[in-house]
Amino acid sequence: MPELPEVEIVRRSLDKKTKNKKVKKVLIRNRNLRTKIPLHFSKFLKGKKIIKVKRFSKYLIICLSNKSYCLLHLGMSGTIHLIYNQKKSLVTNASFYSSPLLPKKHNHVEIFFDEFKIVYNDPRRFGFFELVANEYFLVKKFAKLGPEPFQPEFNLNYIYSFLKRKKKNIKNLLLDQNFVSGIGNIYASEILFLSKINPEKKVFFLTKKDCEKIILNSRKVLINAIKKGGSSIRDFKNTAGKQGNFQKNFKVYERKGLNCKRSNCKGIIRKKIISNRSSFFCSMCQK
Repeated sequence: MPELPEVEIVRRSLDKKTKNKKVKKVLIRNRNLRTKIPLHFSKFLKGKKIIKVKRFSKYLIICLSNKSYCLLHLGMSGTIHLIYNQKKSLVTNASFYSSPLLPKKHNHVEIFFDEFKIVYNDPRRFGFFELVANEYFLVKKFAKLGPEPFQPEFNLNYIYSFLKRKKKNIKNLLLDQNFVSGIGNIYASEILFLSKINPEKKVFFLTKKDCEKIILNSRKVLINAIKKGGSSIRDFKNTAGKQGNFQKNFKVYERKGLNCKRSNCKGIIRKKIISNRSSFFCSMCQK
């Protein structure tokens, strides 16, 4: 599943390619995504210029010239492909996960511009599009989500006051989008390793020093992942010719049975299923 860094890579690709470009046509091949694509979707987008592409959490926010918005959530398996009219590209994927080339099946939405089109592909159909009339409704849409790790609101006072009301473990809390937006399963494991915190530790046992580590390492891990192009267990280049390789920097994720990478630690990386998700952690240095 694409997490915040992967969605940010898609955002940068789309923003670079579509900024100030006018939508010529929209073709919908399948409306049945996680939520049905609205009947007026094509009319809503056609003729509008894309001012820029923003992101919040795992949502792509396409800003249109009439001050309305089109939101896109990639779900579990959604990808965006850029297809040019006059030239063939060896790689069409705007990010680094899933197929580098446009698959033949599950191409649900095509948005046409003068020189190219963008295609939304989603085999599992957990992604969705949402139309937002104006900024008021955009703010309202995200009101219940927690801050991103990069935002100043994600601070010690916020975290420590939030923990007092919770009985869950820290791994599940990091995945709770109402607490903090954008952290997914891969990066939660990496953040907790750097913080030396066991994923099953109950949050009411966390100290203020633990919380400070979580703030620092959440930002550190996500920024590093964005710089590395995100995590794509399969290596290939995106449409810009760059390769996503944060997976080469994993400290614990998918390293079950291997030695801990922390110096002076003789621990072994363990895997445990927590709330139906794989969690990886060091058996010794994560307390």
